[in-house]
Amino acid sequence: MLKIKLINYEDVRDVERGLVAAEAVRAVEIDALADTGAIELAIPEEVVEALGLPIIRHRRLTVADGRKVVLPMAGIVVVEVLGRDVTGEAIVLPRGSRALLGAVQLELMDLVVVPRTGEVITNPEHPDGPELPLYGLAC
Repeated sequence: MLKIKLINYEDVRDVERGLVAAEAVRAVEIDALADTGAIELAIPEEVVEALGLPIIRHRRLTVADGRKVVLPMAGIVVVEVLGRDVTGEAIVLPRGSRALLGAVQLELMDLVVVPRTGEVITNPEHPDGPELPLYGLAC
């Protein structure tokens, strides 16, 4: 399990706009499973409610047993892990479910799952921060 911090992005924007005080930003720290088989961040409904995230759409997904389900997507949420962060949507799981940190977020934060232990670490090749490929662009 991995400790992650989730923050309501709209609350952060409201602070930047001077509409609310910084103390009004809704954030939670939860344990999540780093799951390279899951594409997106997935968080239980009670976390979505605690953060005050709106449901922005529904998405058809395939779950571990092969079933097709339609689940709500909430957003926008900031995910902080090991001093790195990413912003995006989250799949809403039923209450009491285990949160999953998916492959997209791991990749965007340039985090690596150690196969032998399951530990999540920052990419040793990029210790100063995420470095992502952009091969289609010649600068």
